[in-house]
Parts: sequence; structure tokens; C-alpha cells
Amino acid sequence: MLLFAGLGNPGPRYAGNRHNIGFLVLDAIHRRHRFSPWRRRFQGETSEGDLGGEKVLLLKPMTFMNDSGRAVGEAQTFYKIALDGVTVFHDEIDLATAKLRVKTGGGNAGHNGLRSISAHIGNEYQRVRIGVGRPATPEQVQSYVLNDFDKDERDWVEAICDASADAAEFLALGKPEEFQNKVHLALRAKGININQPDDPAK
Repeated sequence: MLLFAGLGNPGPRYAGNRHNIGFLVLDAIHRRHRFSPWRRRFQGETSEGDLGGEKVLLLKPMTFMNDSGRAVGEAQTFYKIALDGVTVFHDEIDLATAKLRVKTGGGNAGHNGLRSISAHIGNEYQRVRIGVGRPATPEQVQSYVLNDFDKDERDWVEAICDASADAAEFLALGKPEEFQNKVHLALRAKGININQPDDPAK
């Protein structure tokens, strides 16, 4: 069993927030690959299915972002999933909008959801970092990620969710670079610019 966790906050108030793009990607995977109906387990919503011949548990923590590790830790412990079998999808303000990068381990860059997960299970899990851009000043970060995507952002949000769902089996098969390349090729095919510069701090 592999664990794919998407990060976000529960409830309709947060559904369209930049911080919830992890939930949006998991919803796209769920639809595309006909996973089982969502049900409440491990302090979250879960669904099971198959990607590339591998059994995968989708998990959307319902603990709110800052306590995401509680849900991820419960699911990982129950299924005895090794850290290299855990993939977390999350928003990333240090990447330009519509960019996607996959990495294992590393710093959490002030992301409270990642910090919570690392505190519960360790740090060497795989992260799918989805760029949502950065506001003008550090003081605006919280309100920025807790606001909805703008109307002119919705095309790339839908495209990156769909492309991630289409390519998800490459993650399940341990081919993160192929997953990343497939997503970017799909975005380019839709005319979405992924060549914007990232935050200079990174």
C-alpha cells in the first residue's frame, strides 16, 4: 500500500483556497482513476484504488492544515507504510504559479502542514510541490494562501490537477521525474506558461 496525502483545510469556506490545492489534486486522481467512495478514517477522508498496479490510499486530513501529521501518521502506522511509500501534495509559495516539482526530504520552508507531518513520521517522504506564487510581502503570506485562486488562475489550476491525475501512476511506480515531465508537457500543450521565475530566495 502507498499513501498519497493531499493537504488543505476542511469545509466549504476553504475549498477554493490556494492552500487547498493538495485536496484538489487528490479529488482529480479520485475521479480519473475511479477510486472507492470517500469515507472517514484516520482523522481524514480516505479512498482506495489502483495506480499502475499498485494499491494506493488517498488521504485528505480533516484536522486542519497545522495538524496534518496526525492523520498522515495514523494512516502510515495502520498500514505499516515505509517513508518512501508516502507522497504529500501541497501548495508551494516559493515556486511560480503552475510549476510543479517533486522532491524527497529537505526543508519545510515554513509550511505548517509539512512541519506537522515531519514531526509525526519523519522528514524523508516524497513531496509534490505545486507552485501558487508569492505575495509582495512576507506579511501577506497567510492571507494569500487562505484566499481563493483568482478567476484568471482557474485554467491552470484545473489543468495541473487533471495533468497530475493523468500522470499519477508514474508516482506510484517510483518514477517521479517522468510524472513531473508529463505534467509540464500537458500544461505546455494547453498554452500555460511554466517558465516564470521562481522566488529569488530559492
